[in-house]
Amino acid sequence: MGVSSAEDEIALGHGDVRVADPEAMSVRLETERLVLRLPQLSGGEPGDRAAAIEHVERWIARWERNGVGQFVVLLDGRPIGRVGLLVWDARTWQTSTYAAAGEHAETELGWALTSRHWGHGYATEAARGVRAWAYAERRVERLISLIDPENARSTRVAEKLGAWPDERIETALGPAVVWVHPRDPTSDRTSNR
Repeated sequence: MGVSSAEDEIALGHGDVRVADPEAMSVRLETERLVLRLPQLSGGEPGDRAAAIEHVERWIARWERNGVGQFVVLLDGRPIGRVGLLVWDARTWQTSTYAAAGEHAETELGWALTSRHWGHGYATEAARGVRAWAYAERRVERLISLIDPENARSTRVAEKLGAWPDERIETALGPAVVWVHPRDPTSDRTSNR
């Protein structure tokens, strides 16, 4: 995996985004087969949907507030999904910011790919790259994944990443298992606790 600073400008069609942490907003990760870049919208194209714009604006705002967020996953230059980080407040299991959650902040590593790209190892590859970046560059203390107990595919990705189930919680979206990710994926999981 490689990390490079690409000075990507983020335009939303109604003015440029002001970035609290410009370094965080210039991250581009590369894995063996994938490129992970920050979300962006080119402004003013006919057919842009308000809901899609709102969704990407929310992703960008999370990057601005936390210095971490979702990456768009590209395969051969085409988007196939997203992988990235989301901050939760463990007292309420609501999404939050590092500032608001304080010592109760938990950083989630999550992934979602289009169904036609399932089963090729892309989610695992992209998540492994983001995990390495989060631990090395952002100095995240602990990474978790919140996975619906019925989601066998995501559970399998977590297992391939060397994560282990820790506890079951309730979120606004329903039950989830908290999977804890190792800092050093090559070591025994008990040494990562």
